[in-house]
Amino acid sequence: MSKNISNFFNFQNKNSKIGDFQDLEHIDGVAISSVSAGLYEMKRDDVVLFYFRDGANYASVYTQSKIVSENIKWNLKIKNRKIKALLINTRNANAFTGSKGFRSLKNIAEVLSAKLTAKQKIDEEKPNKIKTNEILFSSTGTIGEIFPEEKILSCINTLIDKIKYTQNKYIWTKAAMGILTTDLKPKMSMEECKIGKEDIKIYGIAKGSGMIYPNMATTLGFIFTDANLSSTILRKLLQKNISTTFNAITCDGDTSTNDMITIFSTSKAQNPEIKNINDSKLSDFNEKLHSVLLNLAKRVVMDGEGASKFISIEVLNAAKETDAKKIAFSIANSPLVKTAVSGEDPNWGRIIMAIGKSNVKLNLNKISIFLGDINVIENGELNVKYNENEALEYMKEKKIKIIVNLNIGNKNFKAYTMDLTKKYIDINADYRS
Repeated sequence: MSKNISNFFNFQNKNSKIGDFQDLEHIDGVAISSVSAGLYEMKRDDVVLFYFRDGANYASVYTQSKIVSENIKWNLKIKNRKIKALLINTRNANAFTGSKGFRSLKNIAEVLSAKLTAKQKIDEEKPNKIKTNEILFSSTGTIGEIFPEEKILSCINTLIDKIKYTQNKYIWTKAAMGILTTDLKPKMSMEECKIGKEDIKIYGIAKGSGMIYPNMATTLGFIFTDANLSSTILRKLLQKNISTTFNAITCDGDTSTNDMITIFSTSKAQNPEIKNINDSKLSDFNEKLHSVLLNLAKRVVMDGEGASKFISIEVLNAAKETDAKKIAFSIANSPLVKTAVSGEDPNWGRIIMAIGKSNVKLNLNKISIFLGDINVIENGELNVKYNENEALEYMKEKKIKIIVNLNIGNKNFKAYTMDLTKKYIDINADYRS
């Protein structure tokens, strides 16, 4: 076991709450490898391969930024319903690198497909040729730097040699750590469920710490299941669950060029065929998928750059869900609200400010605001029972809950964010060093 992983498990044992860390084990149809391509000065795993030797159905959602990375351009060109591999690199975003960055992916895909085809000939009785358009790419890191094609090519042989067809918690942890940038912790989640009478696994890993604000999915996230589900069903499930999970978080209000969430289905489970997203046999899977996505999304926020507190903002009883969402994110993205939380100051006037700048139509006489269970504003006025000392004590908590009740409808939305600390500035001032 590497020193980094040993340290991680020691850290978890000493400091984590029971149940905070989930052990991902084996899932049929998935093979994993992670190595160092020397992308960082300090040697660490920085390239990760997920290999599906029998293929995997998949669906993705991507950033809506008008400037997207070359790997997203590559992925959008793939029309296959099944893919054979996902290659992830960190340290370099391959964004704003133009045709040269795209050609690098083509060159890497050609080498990787040939090497994986050769491995199939060794490992399989009935090998298949792996094509370049059966490979997805994901990149994260600095925007605008020349993509390190040669370094990645130089590690392909080792990457393939280290493929593990049987996983355990150490292999999953290595993979989860291999995709990190400024993250302090790997992010993993798992659930088990049933489709019909068949037992199903859902595993997920993610990375994200800064440049986190939804305009689709706000980070890199990869979900794996052994369920037998078509790409069409996977796409509908992902679209259904993304708005209240990865699209409900913000760290700093900035949307990346590289955001992507992808779900892969190996179809190894013998569950009944699902043709309709509303099939009752899919309800347990849908619920557990949402749980995995939300767990990962929250872990991104809790590991936000410089974060010391986790903040949830719940807007209740709005006229429209879009109104509730606007207000929730207006509060979540306010530097003044976030610094007040960091300073443990119950400055509710900043919450009022953030509600007002959302440009949502309001009835001021009906607004109520809570800090946790403390009723600060009642019917548009300071609650006569409000006690500042109680609020000051509450703001010392590590998890802060802000509730805004508009009392003009029945639509709700919940957003998640972190506080803004001096450490955030320090991290991003020295990001490239």
